[in-house]
Amino acid sequence: MGSRTWITLGAISGAAAVACGAFGAHALKERLTPQELSTWTTATHYHLLHSLTLVCVGILSERNRRVDFSGWAFTVGILCFSGSLYWLALGGPRWLGPVTPLGGLAFIVGWLGLLRGATAR
Repeated sequence: MGSRTWITLGAISGAAAVACGAFGAHALKERLTPQELSTWTTATHYHLLHSLTLVCVGILSERNRRVDFSGWAFTVGILCFSGSLYWLALGGPRWLGPVTPLGGLAFIVGWLGLLRGATAR
């Protein structure tokens, strides 16, 4: 994928993360238990952080296309980690619980991919 695509995806994902954060803070504040709200907050935190990282991947991919792999890993991480936490906070099925660590693993792979891209010649 091109750098513009990663930047665009990061920007859209970032906007969605802010919207999810606002939704949790306002619309869900009275409806979720403190534990569920904490889960929602964790999802939005990682969602926003890795959305910004996707923008960085787009900037870096101008110089080194090897970081594109990291963009895919971060995207999978956002979907699996944050997506499963959002769903669980809203009372989704418990079988989604094991999906969350897979998203965390995707985040780790993405960061290691950035390391690989930064050290490659």
